[in-house]
Amino acid sequence: MTGIGSGLGYAFVEYFLKQEYEVYALSRHLKDEFKGKIHFQHCDLLAIETVYPSTQKLLQNVKKLDVVILNAGLLTPLKDIHDTPIYEMEQMMDVNVWANKIILDCIIDMKIEVPEIIAISSGASVNGNRGWHGYSISKAALNMLVKLYSREMKNTHIIALAPGLIITPMLEQFVLSADENKFPSVQRIKNAPKMTPEEAVQNIMNKMNKLKNIPSGSYVDIRNL
Repeated sequence: MTGIGSGLGYAFVEYFLKQEYEVYALSRHLKDEFKGKIHFQHCDLLAIETVYPSTQKLLQNVKKLDVVILNAGLLTPLKDIHDTPIYEMEQMMDVNVWANKIILDCIIDMKIEVPEIIAISSGASVNGNRGWHGYSISKAALNMLVKLYSREMKNTHIIALAPGLIITPMLEQFVLSADENKFPSVQRIKNAPKMTPEEAVQNIMNKMNKLKNIPSGSYVDIRNL
């Protein structure tokens, strides 16, 4: 699991602990309530050179993982792509795409058996709404990354999953506060039904059998299931 400091990642850890899973997490933050309860390795995915050794250290004694959830993501304030500097878009690519490649490479190199991988994508990867700049581009790239790895990881079912609209600090800080006149998607998101992270996790787990039947390498929006 990556990105467990808040939102969906935090809720996933809560869920799996209640189900008595052994949880391995790579993240910048470890909440006090999880200390001593999970295997944790600090890693800032923006420090791209640290991702492989951190993953290797976290999983050094692991032979099999039931599921890998690549949850960590980076979104910066909504703005026109013309106004978005390359360095900002590179940061989103590092966290949303390249860090996931490195983690997958490490898992393959360590010969860890993983039957199921879920990379958390977004509807932004396909809808191209104004203002979503490098986030849309990076999530679209993540979808293709998943498809390409599915061609190589024959014994693993891997999908890119858009989990629906979730009330998270990222959504509240960068989306709901944005200019809805300039960026029409903001008003639509404000009006649309939204889930808590806990509800989103339960929704994903309830639909896990359907997700497993989707061809490996696919992008899927859970709202369409």
